Amino acid sequence: MTVSEDFAGLASQFRGELLAHCYRMLGSADEAEDLVQETYLRAWRSFDRFEGRSSVRTWLYRIATNACLTAIERRGRRPLPSGLGAPAKDVDVPLAAGSEVPWLQPLPGTLLVADGEDPAAAAVARAGIRLAFVAALQYLSARQRAMLILRDVLEWPAADVADLLDTTTTAVNSGLRRARAQLAKALPAEDELAEPAEPDRRAVLDQFATAIENADGRALAELLRADAALEMPPFLTWFAGRPVVAQFITAHFFTAPGGLRLVPVVANGDRAFAVYQREPAGTYHAHALLAVTVTATGITRIVAFQDTGLFSRFGLPLAASGEHLAGLSK
Repeated sequence: MTVSEDFAGLASQFRGELLAHCYRMLGSADEAEDLVQETYLRAWRSFDRFEGRSSVRTWLYRIATNACLTAIERRGRRPLPSGLGAPAKDVDVPLAAGSEVPWLQPLPGTLLVADGEDPAAAAVARAGIRLAFVAALQYLSARQRAMLILRDVLEWPAADVADLLDTTTTAVNSGLRRARAQLAKALPAEDELAEPAEPDRRAVLDQFATAIENADGRALAELLRADAALEMPPFLTWFAGRPVVAQFITAHFFTAPGGLRLVPVVANGDRAFAVYQREPAGTYHAHALLAVTVTATGITRIVAFQDTGLFSRFGLPLAASGEHLAGLSK
């Protein structure tokens, strides 16, 4: 067996969880894939010097985490619009562009699926990738982010985290306390985020899709919580409050029943929707990707990513007929 074959056999099983780890750190699926590639390249180049003092998994995480720390120092954090300013109150206000902002990106579920994937590795990959959690991580410094992910998501012992970050256990515990306190300020309380049972959650999302496709503003409003928010990166402008959110969507996106079609996808481990808009000729064109946060008391957040380039990342066409979209929805 060659060094390359030996390395591939040992390391390939961790690709999905390393991708999820880099995504949590960076908030970008594109950058996460690049950093995983860089991690494997660095590891392959030094594999003949790997002495086995730690597991291959720990060794790869060390390389990946350090690569992410360097990347964050160069680029900074990836926010959502709500992390940059207060919500707008007037639904007719011109939307402010934020094309220069490195926005948080959704993570396509297909990136975490691999043939012959180890179930334990798959579980690790899917843990802690909810959009709200990754958005909250962006408020932390790079090292605090690493400490919290390694300790609270991956459940590494503090001593192992200290060894990976070349620091002390005391420093890790201290940094973790500060990170948890900062995260608590950025994330809603757990009781506000409590999820309904899966059948109820699925029913709410089905009703949401039907309301959008039927251009039914009243039905949409009934699904929203009183404090529901709508964000639309790359626009800086965002809205909060059931009446404002429902009014904005109704006024700016609804035309007639069938004007919008929704195709279910998986983003950040949750069901999401790719939205297509009907053109005068009848063809549907890519419009936005919706990440919808459902709680036990209703929909609390809609993030409508306006980057149609995301559609190819989710394996979807930029244009399609209604019949084609119906097939994709099954």
